[in-house]
Amino acid sequence: MQRTLLLAKIHNCTLTATNINYVGSISVDQVLLDKAGILWYEQVHVVNVSNGERFITYTIPAPPNSGAIELNGAAARLGISGDRLIIMSYAQFNSEELKIYSPTVVIVDSKNQLLEVRRYDDLLSQT
Repeated sequence: MQRTLLLAKIHNCTLTATNINYVGSISVDQVLLDKAGILWYEQVHVVNVSNGERFITYTIPAPPNSGAIELNGAAARLGISGDRLIIMSYAQFNSEELKIYSPTVVIVDSKNQLLEVRRYDDLLSQT
């Protein structure tokens, strides 16, 4: 049996721009994508903490260390600059893979600069 679980997330990032005229997707600073292990064009779920919107789209890279997090196309209507977002990717795992599984959590500052990369197991052990 395969189960779908959280693979990685970029936690509490700040939406920096919207572009309704772009073809679609969410642009994310390439450094943050790399640290989270999220690929270009990978499906992601986006939660807008500021307004409660939830949607699915795909990633495209923004320039490294730019801090850019931008909603494009129709998704641009689901947030405004300054909103706080959580960007999550999921993967399917079999029973064997689940034995060593732990999601990656990328933590950023208010300008979307990398603060640290953690594993959920590390975060849970601190509570």
